[in-house]
Amino acid sequence: MNYHVLTLFPDMIQDGLNTSIIGRAMAKGILSLEAVNIRDYAFNKHQKVDDYPYGGGAGMVMQAEPVYLAYEAVCQKIQGKPRVIYLTPQGRVFNQDMAREFAMEEDLIFLCGHYEGIDERVLEEIVTDQVSIGDYVLTGGELPSMVMIDAISRMVPGVLSNEESGQTESFAGNLLEYPQYSRPEEWHGKKVPPVLLSGHHANVEKWRREQSILRTAMYRPDLLEEADISEKEKAWLSQNLKLEGDS
Repeated sequence: MNYHVLTLFPDMIQDGLNTSIIGRAMAKGILSLEAVNIRDYAFNKHQKVDDYPYGGGAGMVMQAEPVYLAYEAVCQKIQGKPRVIYLTPQGRVFNQDMAREFAMEEDLIFLCGHYEGIDERVLEEIVTDQVSIGDYVLTGGELPSMVMIDAISRMVPGVLSNEESGQTESFAGNLLEYPQYSRPEEWHGKKVPPVLLSGHHANVEKWRREQSILRTAMYRPDLLEEADISEKEKAWLSQNLKLEGDS
């Protein structure tokens, strides 16, 4: 997977993604990251890339030409036209299914806007996907792009040391992840559930599945509509939700 981020703040992208799991994957050559400075494609000595909006209004708008030239430079370098993700509150809300979908690509371009946005004409010409990470407004697209790159990278083969991790964590199968425990067996009077100490793998997996279903129902019931759970599990859930309510 090769990421190309069109941005006014390349250092922010590089510094934010060169550590931990993503940094190790880049060091191994599984991932690559290129932060393209849009200012390098400006036509003035001050590298100014914004101007006043037609029709008036507050703020400035990023101009089309520098953005387009930065995009063209990436396309020429890789000899292709990859998907271009524009980070905007107007886009589809990012989720785990989208992360899996994007992880199947060989190259992705992320376009980070600033000020009051980017000239609509260049968006119409190059953007294939408009994506939001939530219903709120940020200063620019850099933080959302880093969030997406982190989530997508976890779905790229070889990035995670345990190949099952990306499939069993939160949102796998539209269920939240089960609770995790480590040593010691008792901490502040709270004990590790006995089933996890039993060594009985089938019982452990059953308990983890049930806890995932219960947590999803309690914290994110909206996800259950698309979750693949059996009638038996639904009956178990109904009973346990009642017990939780009684307690």
